[in-house]
Amino acid sequence: MAEDKLQQYQPLIEELKQQLGSPGFDGLFAQKTAHLSKPDQFLIKMEMSRLSQPIARFIDLRGQVSGEVKPYIHDGKQHFMDDLAIAVFEQEIAKHGKYTLAVYEAVMNTDNNFRVMQKRAQQQAQDDANTPTPSVTHGAKLIKFASYESRIEERMNYSIKITVEISKKNIISANTSDISLSGAKIKVHPKAVFEKGQLLSIRLVGLEQDFELGLKDGIQYEVVAVEPVNNEFQFVRLKRTFVENNQGFDEFLNSFIHGNKRRYKINLDNTMDAVVCKGYEQYYLPRVSSLFVFLSKINDKLTLPSMVLTNENNAFIHYYFEDERKKSCLYSIFNQKRLAYLNSLHSPVKEAVLYTFTHSNGGKIYYYSAFDFELKQEPSLNSLFFGFGAQKDSWRAFKVQIMPSYHEDAFIPLSLPASAGKSLEKLNKRPTPRVQGFIQDVQNLMLLTDITDPRRTAEYKKHQYDAGQVNLLKHFGHGKSSTPPALEVVALEYVNLRAHKRYLYKTGTIFHVDSHTVIQGHTRDLSVMGLQVELNSPTDAKKGDLVYIDLPELQKITKKHDLKHLRYQVMAVSKSKTIINLKVHKVSENKHPAIEFFTQLIDKNKSKLQACEETPKIPGLSTALRNMITKSVCQFPLYLHKESAHFNIGAVGRGLYSTKLHKVLEHFNQSGDEQIEIAPVFPANFIEDELSEALRKQTRQDKPLKYTLFMRFDPDKKTLADAVKSQILRDEDSLDSLFLFIKKALRKEILFVFQLQVSKTGRPDTDYLANELKYVSHYALHKAKDLEESLWNVAGVCDLIDITDEVIPTLEVEDNLIEKMTEKKQLWFESLPM
Repeated sequence: MAEDKLQQYQPLIEELKQQLGSPGFDGLFAQKTAHLSKPDQFLIKMEMSRLSQPIARFIDLRGQVSGEVKPYIHDGKQHFMDDLAIAVFEQEIAKHGKYTLAVYEAVMNTDNNFRVMQKRAQQQAQDDANTPTPSVTHGAKLIKFASYESRIEERMNYSIKITVEISKKNIISANTSDISLSGAKIKVHPKAVFEKGQLLSIRLVGLEQDFELGLKDGIQYEVVAVEPVNNEFQFVRLKRTFVENNQGFDEFLNSFIHGNKRRYKINLDNTMDAVVCKGYEQYYLPRVSSLFVFLSKINDKLTLPSMVLTNENNAFIHYYFEDERKKSCLYSIFNQKRLAYLNSLHSPVKEAVLYTFTHSNGGKIYYYSAFDFELKQEPSLNSLFFGFGAQKDSWRAFKVQIMPSYHEDAFIPLSLPASAGKSLEKLNKRPTPRVQGFIQDVQNLMLLTDITDPRRTAEYKKHQYDAGQVNLLKHFGHGKSSTPPALEVVALEYVNLRAHKRYLYKTGTIFHVDSHTVIQGHTRDLSVMGLQVELNSPTDAKKGDLVYIDLPELQKITKKHDLKHLRYQVMAVSKSKTIINLKVHKVSENKHPAIEFFTQLIDKNKSKLQACEETPKIPGLSTALRNMITKSVCQFPLYLHKESAHFNIGAVGRGLYSTKLHKVLEHFNQSGDEQIEIAPVFPANFIEDELSEALRKQTRQDKPLKYTLFMRFDPDKKTLADAVKSQILRDEDSLDSLFLFIKKALRKEILFVFQLQVSKTGRPDTDYLANELKYVSHYALHKAKDLEESLWNVAGVCDLIDITDEVIPTLEVEDNLIEKMTEKKQLWFESLPM
């Protein structure tokens, strides 16, 4: 067959490609192919013609190569390539004179491309394989964040007979599976060989029997992908090249699809995949415990923290870095010298551990901090910093992760075809100029994760130091600027998960801080479970305090309920200390008078009460930042699904940057991209029993459950179940019980340590998915209901955060064991194709 011939002449084709585009190419081609038959010469000529075609493809190598990817503009179009790809691109452009398919293929086949590396590794594995492939017994759905695409037009499930002309002498029969104006998926015999980028000519035999299409030479398509199915057929996905420039046929096909989509059904695969992916994303981002910090280039010189995106689980980190003026000190801790060092690291995600504590003097808060790499450079100050700092209540350890971020990623269009409705254009709006002004200078995204642990803090406290040398800690101190750079604090917008709706309502209050302090005020809004109160003068009450409220005006309308001395807990205090958020505080199972009263008041007056809707400070900014984060996820998300009385891991998330654990699992994964084995990572029955029981007692408002997972990994084993052994520590557990476990890992295997954070979810944010769900339900209501039901089954969201680098130095083991294990670990990961 033609493909066999091309494979046979691959060395010759590679030689000819080197001269493709040069003035004397035709003469060289005649010389090099003189010994071949005319059909073979024609076949190779067609291959050269294919490679010479100008194209306008967008190159995006983010997550596809081992090098650091950055924006690159050519001919007014922005691509994302690493240095090696840029060098190949420029070399090939110079050779061919323009951006052709040959240039594109050369860039996509660089030595550091994960696909190329994986293909080589698979070939090597096939050559060396002596054992059968192990089967996956415990699979979770693999969710690839931001992997959905916007489809240009609707595809219709429509099967008709076609003929596929691979060459003049190679014409085969096939059928369409679906078809759109600019593409098709065809069903072909598995022995037919196709390559990505190959050009084909298709004749729509089934339509030509009933319609005059005016296509004497068929329609030209390019192969996008080949999907093997079974021994009977394979799918080949195609896109049109539109070389025919036949407006009459285009109008006919567009009209034919629109007129028959009810009869033959619209292909919903793309939209359904997007709903699933977006559904899992909307669960994850509101529950992340890492603070999202955006680093922007200011005046083309300094790179500083410019924005933070907060949620209920990570806002405490932002508050930690605020001084007595409520000004963020992130700008001084992440100064130019430190950011320059972090950005010089070779990995796509720059990682380090930051240790901090504060010291108060004269009513002012001063920050002291050191990175792990700085303490290695100043060994004489190690014991002083750890020994003194760890004694402080403010002592914290943070994992820091920095990666590139691009303002272009702020726009993620709906995964709906343009023909789905006139309103789509309005819904698919790009960020407003005001939002663009905030994000256009963003260079990096930084994640700050609190990994402080009392057990490790106790180890740091053991460091002996000379109290007379405390002044040397000024080396790690941070001064204060009278005009610190502004930091925009943006709250993540997502579905209102409050258990009870709040209503705007003003009524007089008497606020009792203690037996002596009484402040007059009024309510701003109310709900069954809480109040927001504005006081006539500032209060010293702080978050967590218990206070009492009298409601004298409301008391006049009820004799059944006593509205004096109602017990509430302070949940938040404004900067002015005059606006207080309060939550009902129950001391027993008895009903709280406020709950009973406000339940009746709201039920009887819903038509009169105005619901309280929160308006974002900068509309659209939260969504833009959320999209930029979604495009750059570097963590390990896990999803717990309800299964009868227990929870099980139903899905694993993977972002643009795979973690080391992702790579370990994918090394053993033989089931393809849809499923991934994860169960052996956890001790037997931990998820189904212990974690299920703990999670059932949680509410969505509770802080995440925290565990420490120690995992031994033997890379020489053939299955994940054999390669991985793990133990879980709760907060109250001692590390002593794991001494032998850790020692064995360091001597013979590889040790990983993870911080496991588990949050209970609320209901899914179906508002975020409304447009895609509406489109699916329009054509297949049952599928929309199934999708929504599957999202309701998600009961918990977890993060597995690799804290190995912070934990290992605190273990009481020999340094030589740590060094050998670290070297073994590094060599194993370097040997992987990706």
